[in-house]
Amino acid sequence: MATYKDIVGTAVRNNAGNIPTAETGQIFFDSTNVDFKYQFPNTLSSWRTGNSLNTARYNIAGTGIQTAALAIGGTATAPVLGNTESYNGTNWTEVNDLNTARYNLGGFGTYTSTLVFGGYSAPAVASTESWNGSNWTEVNDLNTARAATRGVGADNTSGLAVGGYSTAVVGINESWNGSSWTEVADLNNGRDNLASAGIITAGLVFGGADMPTRDANTESWNGSAWTEVNDLNTARRQLGGSGTQTSALAYAGESAPTALLALTESWNGTSWTETTDLGTARLGLASAGADSTSALASGGYTSTQVTATEEWTANAPVGAWSTDANMNTGRGILGSAGTYTAAIGYGGLGNQPNYTVEAKTESYNGSSWTEVNDLNTARTALNIGAQQSSTSALAFGGEVPPGSGRTETEQWNGSSWTEVNDLNTGRYSLAGTGADNTACLASGGVVSTTYQSITESWNGSSWTEVADLNSARAEFPLVGTYTAALGFGGRNPSPSPILRAVTESWNGSSWTELNDLNTARRTLSGSGTQPSALAISGTVPPISVKTEEWNGASWVETSDLNVGHASGAGCGTSTNAIAFAGSPGSPLDYGAHTEVWSGSSTAIKVLTD
Repeated sequence: MATYKDIVGTAVRNNAGNIPTAETGQIFFDSTNVDFKYQFPNTLSSWRTGNSLNTARYNIAGTGIQTAALAIGGTATAPVLGNTESYNGTNWTEVNDLNTARYNLGGFGTYTSTLVFGGYSAPAVASTESWNGSNWTEVNDLNTARAATRGVGADNTSGLAVGGYSTAVVGINESWNGSSWTEVADLNNGRDNLASAGIITAGLVFGGADMPTRDANTESWNGSAWTEVNDLNTARRQLGGSGTQTSALAYAGESAPTALLALTESWNGTSWTETTDLGTARLGLASAGADSTSALASGGYTSTQVTATEEWTANAPVGAWSTDANMNTGRGILGSAGTYTAAIGYGGLGNQPNYTVEAKTESYNGSSWTEVNDLNTARTALNIGAQQSSTSALAFGGEVPPGSGRTETEQWNGSSWTEVNDLNTGRYSLAGTGADNTACLASGGVVSTTYQSITESWNGSSWTEVADLNSARAEFPLVGTYTAALGFGGRNPSPSPILRAVTESWNGSSWTELNDLNTARRTLSGSGTQPSALAISGTVPPISVKTEEWNGASWVETSDLNVGHASGAGCGTSTNAIAFAGSPGSPLDYGAHTEVWSGSSTAIKVLTD
């Protein structure tokens, strides 16, 4: 794709102030402020929660990359494990065990071609095993039995076994040629429980310990000798490491007894830079990753062995919210449907001092709101979610306070509402979503004071009860379609806690619990689909401005709203969304504000002398 420079050359445009339409990389002169400026994309490097290992353990070997990895061996309640699990970018699957169960072993390779060696199985062992994608085969042993060694290598045909502990800490380095081990040049600084990256001709090792001293030392391998290079910023042992000789990550570990770390450092071939921490501080984890832009951290030890998995992504585009035109009538607890350029908001509870129950419907065209035909039945707390069409939508459930929940269903055709068949169970503060008014899903809500797990499916003419939610709740959104939906957050006073972070996925016949939101909350809104969604605002308390993004497996916090939208509405996708109405302050201080989300954003900087 051509850049700005390719298209227009190096010409510098003159403008009075910033240029709203400036291209990434464009230099321009701001004649008002007498500055040369340029625009660049906003990015974020962060860890996000992934699906957990099946077996909690620590002192595990990890190989592969973020989307295709192995977690091998380890220790847990059973002291020595041979478990092997394979990761496909979303889920861990148990595969065939090692022949020799062990922990604190070394390894290198891919998820279809891995070599593991050494480790503890009572005493330290020299045993080496090769993985072909389905089975482990015993091959020739290390020359020196040891544990807490680490591996450098691309696959099971070539690599290094570096450092470790035999009868003492060693700097021994052995080279694997696909069939046997040969001792080659030792490390300059012998240590165990170090981390590693790279291949047999271009390796890197860092951290580790010669107890009680924790090490920050980094050494680079050129195929024949080790050279000391710049140290880690934080000395540590039992850390994770992945990447290449010129692009690596160091994460987690411990800097002293009981001092577990979440620190992440990035290596650019010359020096280490501290970056965003892991969500869970730990040691003895499995690590995998192709370079410093992507990695996988799994299992390990906190105060006990854990299954937690986190995925690292560097320099991902960062979205941003921008303020847009207000609705005509401020309100909250309303329904919504559509996209970020074509949306409707309907019903709800009006603002102070009367808190009128509304029938009003407003239509958004991408720049302004217009009042259109009202609902037939004024109500509040009706379906919360992100229906996908502003010309073919459904309004159902709700409340005319005080009440136990309405059953009325109305169908929108782009210009007016028509009453159709009722819900089977009247309720309020329920969730709903669908592609259009011929196919929708209604879940949860409240009947009188009882929180519900009921789910009903709409086929264009009537509602049918289908499988219940796993977690009964209200005040949460659904996004997606009636065969592929996602519900998240909400409230249910019993059992404790009142606020929920739970996420559930609907496949057309049943609900499955997935990874939780980072922040439990109620009265939030949402946008997107089952594999790619946004969780917007809500009440923690206080009212939150947080936005979380779902990638199909986990949530990560992204850019905040400018103004909280608790009990507001949202629709659109995870890359282009709209959030409107709701409360920016106290729970009944409903507003008319609107914000629009773009999944990528830019910033302007001044060129300085």
